[in-house]
Amino acid sequence: MDYRVVLTRGYAEPDGSTVFGDIGLSRLTEAGLSWRVLDDAVEELQQRQLEDADAVLVLGHERVSAASIPSSGRLRHVARFGAGFDAVDVDACTRRGVVVTTTPDAVRGPVADSVIALLYALSHNLVMKDRLVREGRWGERGAWQGPGLTGATVGIVGLGGIGMETARRVRALGLRVLGYNRSDRRQAAAEIGVEAVALADLLRRSDYVVVTVAGNAGTRHLLGDAELALLRPSARLINVARGSVVDEEALVRRLRDGRIAGAGLDVFAEEPLNPGSALTTVDSVVLAPHSLCWTDQFSAAVSASALDALIAVSRGQRPRTALNTPENAADGQHGPDEEGRTTP
Repeated sequence: MDYRVVLTRGYAEPDGSTVFGDIGLSRLTEAGLSWRVLDDAVEELQQRQLEDADAVLVLGHERVSAASIPSSGRLRHVARFGAGFDAVDVDACTRRGVVVTTTPDAVRGPVADSVIALLYALSHNLVMKDRLVREGRWGERGAWQGPGLTGATVGIVGLGGIGMETARRVRALGLRVLGYNRSDRRQAAAEIGVEAVALADLLRRSDYVVVTVAGNAGTRHLLGDAELALLRPSARLINVARGSVVDEEALVRRLRDGRIAGAGLDVFAEEPLNPGSALTTVDSVVLAPHSLCWTDQFSAAVSASALDALIAVSRGQRPRTALNTPENAADGQHGPDEEGRTTP
């Protein structure tokens, strides 16, 4: 029987071209798999769209719920193009015999690099200085001296794969790094020179707070008004995780009142961000459209990982990047960590 892969429509055109460029779909054809792009872009995938599919490659943030899975039992695989899986009901997939994969290894380096980009942008007020030149406000440059990074303490909330990779890069800059993780990662953190601390302690002591924890029900508003109140007025917040992790309204209030010095955000509570959002009116905020890590290297690595998983499952194999063990599978249980990384 023909093994059929469907791609979600939001980020792809009918010919297979995507916002990420050429993701190498010819590999699927060469492996004997057929593919097509769904006709409609939807927020939540529908059974009718997946009725004749063996696998779906979710390129964007389309939701896969229990109601998305056809009753035919043909669907075997949900592959996420990225590390996040907050939009996929993994438990429902497990019960219905559907394996879920992500691409955690491929995104760690690019996302960690995007954190470094935001660190430099915030510490040197890069975006505001760019604006001064473009708007002919050269004389105001003295008001926008940055705090720099020398001697700074960087706190990382979430020591999963991305958090640890970020910590390595920050440590290479000679900076002190604090880390918080909901599960105990003190030994792994210590091995790379990171001091593991409680969340409140991290927030009080950090000059820059970096959020890399996974977005899910357990981390919604992990940084709420009370937590943000612990930051120093000179502190800056970077979020490359999910917008749901930070109480956006509370963040805006504190930025406007000067109780937080700045923020670098690649993710938002609602995406796309409304052009009229209060975040766009605060000069100390650096904004990116949930794509700061998108480089040609990112696209190549994530594409390869996603296609590897699709081909493996089509051959009856269980990819290392699988988040679950479907109930009709015979191999042992593996579970996801803070970022969806597979752990034995």
